[in-house]
Amino acid sequence: MIKTIKIDFDWDIFLNADYDVADYSCATHQKSDNPSLYEKYGAHPDSYCLQNTIIHQIWWDDETLKQQLGNLLNIDVVSISTIEQPCGQTITLHQDYFYKIKEQFPEDTRTKVRANIFLEDWKFGHILQYEAEGEWHCPTHWSQGEGFMWDHQVAHLSGNSGFFPKYTLQVSGFLR
Repeated sequence: MIKTIKIDFDWDIFLNADYDVADYSCATHQKSDNPSLYEKYGAHPDSYCLQNTIIHQIWWDDETLKQQLGNLLNIDVVSISTIEQPCGQTITLHQDYFYKIKEQFPEDTRTKVRANIFLEDWKFGHILQYEAEGEWHCPTHWSQGEGFMWDHQVAHLSGNSGFFPKYTLQVSGFLR
C-alpha cells in the first residue's frame, strides 16, 4: 500500500529543532532486517558504513502533536520522528518493519503505516526512491508538507547528494 499525501501544518517546531544529536546509521540493522530484500541485487553492499549513512534523528513524544498529525493523516499515531539527512549521506534500501509498534502492540492486527513527509520544498540532490507494483519511482520537486504513506511492503531509499540538509518527518502508527 502506498499513497501520496499533502498536509498543511506549522512545520517550524520541527525545522527549528536542534539536530546536533549523535550520528546514527540505519545501515547496521537494515542488512539483517530482511536479507531476502537484497538477494535480487546480489547482496547489501559492504561499502555502506557509518561514514556514508549518517542521519540525525529526533523522537517527539508529545501527545498534542500525535493527536494533531493523527487527525490530519487518519492514523492512530504511535511514534513521531524527524530526520536531518546531511549532505553526502544515504539511507539504504529497506522496508519499514515497525519493530517498535510490534513490541508495544503485539496483538494489534490493524494495518501499520508510516507517513514520510518532506519538511521543506525539494532542493537539487534530495532523493527519495520507492518501488510500487514492481516499478521504481523517483519523485522530485516536492513541496513542503507533501509525502507518502506506505505499509511494510514498500521498499524505499533516500539520499542527499545536494548542498543542503534534507529534513523529513516520519509519523508511524495504525491506519484508521
